[in-house]
Amino acid sequence: MLYIGCHLSYSKGYEAMGKQAVEIGANTFAFFTRNPRGGSAKAIDSADVSRLESILAENRFGKLVAHAAYTMNPCAADHNIISFARRSMADDLVRMESVPHNYYNFHPGYHMKQGVETGIKLISEQLNGVLKPEQTTTVLLETMAGKGSEMGRSFEELRDIIERVELKDKLGVCFDTCHVWDGGYNIADNLDGVLEDFDRIIGLERLKAVHLNDSLNPLGAHKDRHAKIGEGYIGADALIRVINHPALKHLPFILETPNDMQGYKNEIAFLRRNYSE
Repeated sequence: MLYIGCHLSYSKGYEAMGKQAVEIGANTFAFFTRNPRGGSAKAIDSADVSRLESILAENRFGKLVAHAAYTMNPCAADHNIISFARRSMADDLVRMESVPHNYYNFHPGYHMKQGVETGIKLISEQLNGVLKPEQTTTVLLETMAGKGSEMGRSFEELRDIIERVELKDKLGVCFDTCHVWDGGYNIADNLDGVLEDFDRIIGLERLKAVHLNDSLNPLGAHKDRHAKIGEGYIGADALIRVINHPALKHLPFILETPNDMQGYKNEIAFLRRNYSE
């Protein structure tokens, strides 16, 4: 079964997201745990969560892929920003237990000219400070395009972060197709080779979710500008190969293409037509 969806707004609560997902033909979705450009988080209503759980069960949803705020930078040069990132992630992981056994994805951050080694150290320190043995949520490091001092631009950087984390069983990776393409991994012409590299360096067992996006940039541009499916340099044929690849096809796919809800509905329908059970 193809598990596919997009980012939905949490502003009206969990049940509203579940209903909207069903309306557009989705059976997974992503949502921001708090204001993506700020720090505030909406209070959780347990009755609202219960109604969502009914929708998920009735419609055979896959894992949900929550997303941390963009303002969270665990490897910043400013101690106050690091403290905010740690507090936010710790609180998010408590909140995620209201919808247990799902995924929480975050951008590793920018080392702000402190160097990659310092970035790896700070990110792993945050994870060691917030991960708990009892949590049911798997935290996903996202593959990044490599803008400026952005961390996570290579599989090796993600591996080096994971290796320093004590509770490795609580960690996975979210594979963003636009980001890896912009980072120099040719998934259009050599998807098998890229995944073989991922398996050798990190291990495919850690690959838990996919952000499915085309790219407005040529291979290796390190810019991170998403395009609609089939309207970028990766192309629809290559992204269809992604959703059908034996190593990936069972994962939740989250569209982050520049669309409105009708656009997402159309892309979901298109991808379902091109998916092989």
